[in-house]
Amino acid sequence: MNTQDTSATLTLDALSIPYQRRIYDYDPSAGKLGIAAAKALGLSPDHVLKTLMVQIDGRPACVVLPADRELDFTRVASAFGGRKAKMLSRPEAEQRTGYKIGGVSPFGQRSIVPTAFDQSAMEGPPVVINGGDRGLLLELGPQDALIATNGLIADLVRPLP
Repeated sequence: MNTQDTSATLTLDALSIPYQRRIYDYDPSAGKLGIAAAKALGLSPDHVLKTLMVQIDGRPACVVLPADRELDFTRVASAFGGRKAKMLSRPEAEQRTGYKIGGVSPFGQRSIVPTAFDQSAMEGPPVVINGGDRGLLLELGPQDALIATNGLIADLVRPLP
C-alpha cells in the first residue's frame, strides 16, 4: 500500500486542492489497468479515469478519460488543434512524466504539457484519477482536476456501440 507523497499529491497540496487517497492492490498482470483499479476499489469504471500520454503532430499531451472508454485519435487531435494524434511509447511516457506506466497522473508531471479531460468524465460527482504511483488513486472534484492541470474539456472518446 502506498501512503507516501508523490509529485501528484505534492502538486495538489501546493494548490490547496482537496483530495482523498484511494489505495488498492495494484495488479501488474491486469490487461486494462483502470478497469482493474475500479474493480479493486468497488467503483464503476466510468468513475475511475485513466491517464494516457499522446503526441499531437509530434508534440506531447495528456488525455484523461473514463477507464472503460477508448480514445478517438481524430477527436483527440482536434481537441488540441492538431491534425494527427498517436500514443507516446511507454518509455517516452515514463521519461516525460516521471511516472511508471500504471501510475501516470496528470498532476505533477516532470514537464507541463497540454491536458484534456473527456467531457463525459467531467459531469457529476468526484472522479478518481491516478495519484502518481501504482496502487494510488486520488478522488477529487472534476473542476479541481481541471484547475490543477489548467486542462480543457473535450469529446475524446469513441462513441459507444
